[in-house]
Amino acid sequence: MPLELEKVIRSTVNWPPSVWGDQFLSYNQEEDLSGLEKEVEKLKEELRKEISETLNVATQHTNLLKLIDAIERLGVAYYFEDDIAQVLRHFYDAYGDHWKGDGVSIWFRLMRQHGYYVSSDIFRNYKDKDGAFKEPLENDIQGLLDLYEATYLRVPGEITLDDALAYTKTRLNDIAKDPLISNPILSSHIQEVLARPVHKTLPRLEALRYIPFYQQLASRNESLLKLAKLGFNLLQSLHKKELCQISMWWKGYNVPTNLSYARNRLVECYFWALGVYIEPQYSQSRMFVAKILAVATLLDDTYDAYGTYEELEKFTEAINRWSIASLEGLPEQMKLIYQMLVNIYEDMEGVLKKMGKAHHLNYIREAMMEYIGCYLTEAKWANERYIPPVEEHQEVRVVSSGYKFTLIASFAAMGDIITDETFKWALTMPPLAKSCCVLCRTMDDLVTREDEQERMHVASGIQCYMKEYDVSDEQHVHDLFTNKVEEAWKELNKESLTCKDVVELPIIMLVINLARVMDVLYKNKDHFTYVGHELMNHIKCLLVDAIAT
Repeated sequence: MPLELEKVIRSTVNWPPSVWGDQFLSYNQEEDLSGLEKEVEKLKEELRKEISETLNVATQHTNLLKLIDAIERLGVAYYFEDDIAQVLRHFYDAYGDHWKGDGVSIWFRLMRQHGYYVSSDIFRNYKDKDGAFKEPLENDIQGLLDLYEATYLRVPGEITLDDALAYTKTRLNDIAKDPLISNPILSSHIQEVLARPVHKTLPRLEALRYIPFYQQLASRNESLLKLAKLGFNLLQSLHKKELCQISMWWKGYNVPTNLSYARNRLVECYFWALGVYIEPQYSQSRMFVAKILAVATLLDDTYDAYGTYEELEKFTEAINRWSIASLEGLPEQMKLIYQMLVNIYEDMEGVLKKMGKAHHLNYIREAMMEYIGCYLTEAKWANERYIPPVEEHQEVRVVSSGYKFTLIASFAAMGDIITDETFKWALTMPPLAKSCCVLCRTMDDLVTREDEQERMHVASGIQCYMKEYDVSDEQHVHDLFTNKVEEAWKELNKESLTCKDVVELPIIMLVINLARVMDVLYKNKDHFTYVGHELMNHIKCLLVDAIAT
């Protein structure tokens, strides 16, 4: 029997409109890129030669370490993946846990970033017998910066690095404010890294931050600096083209008019996907994930506010059956979202068929069904004004937030590094994925709870905790959840080091990048929903403005 739609009173939210309009609907390649590509290739070969020539010269290993660090921070590591892997393997074989050169903090951070579980005991040498950090470090600005960055690779129980983080934060903050010690460029750089360290920064944003700083260094490698600028612009051209393509797809559904109750955040969803992976070979994957995230946002607003529980039950059943016939009697808005989902999957099915991996779509659908099912559970909670226990809340909210689904969807079309075993591994929610998803969900809870309470949505994790443990001080619980995020980062670091024999490094980095995206979009406020100057600036720098060369 058709639902009586005319009697439905809907709870909707007046979300801010998209700040971008139709800006990305056109893509004009302003120059012939062939000359740029040839110059990039020349610079790459020049740097590869430099890496190769210094690899077997032990006295040059500190300089080589710093070169690798600069390559990564300048955003061109994807050009040198094999070279970097060879260098770090050589370093590990030669030195193990006992690096012999300068730049201990850089060595430690790079080794851990690449899956080598080197010991942090080497940092005990930074303290005196009373446990205080030694005086020479106090005014070594570069040493403090390097140690500060290294601390973010710590795992649970590394007290020395916990102490080092507190110490370097305080000292660097003092230095940044002292005009007698630091100049404006250095002060600005210190403040930026204090706000977001390298390990929590998306590689593409780190490149934008580090290029002007590196340019001021007397020790800069001119070829590398030039490659960083040219490479940034060359890759940006591809990213612009991708965003144009998905913008035309989105425009075809006229989302702002047809789904006026939902957030129109396609550009921000592309930024999200771009945060997960930037490499050219993942172009199809990136556009797929951007579309999935955009439709997931529509689903979020449909389940949270627009649909009645009765409608949502039927809508969920239709998606589970993958049957448009099951949508009869539902609002046109839900039919449109369903059609968008079908369109996305059909397009990816065509891509995967050419790769001989069409069956991979079944794993992604399985994750989607779980995700949609948890959405319905949340809708039931909201309908019944039920505040679940903390553990039950987390179990459902982690999945319904879509972070697990996003992770699994990101594997589509990534090539031979993705196997059936990769999908099966992720679907079981292994510790690496779980720590990432808990981190994401907790950050989301911290900044969206007030909005959700105002529209009487499902209780936030903070509300559940306050009820279960009979706590009245919301700020105290907020602080507990903030600490929970930092502990999740430590767990994520540990799991990234211990699962390298199960999945390959690109998969591990994909998970870490998903956490990094959250740090950009949900730190201190919901930048995704309420797009302000900070996120707009990120998107303009990545997808509008080229770097002057």
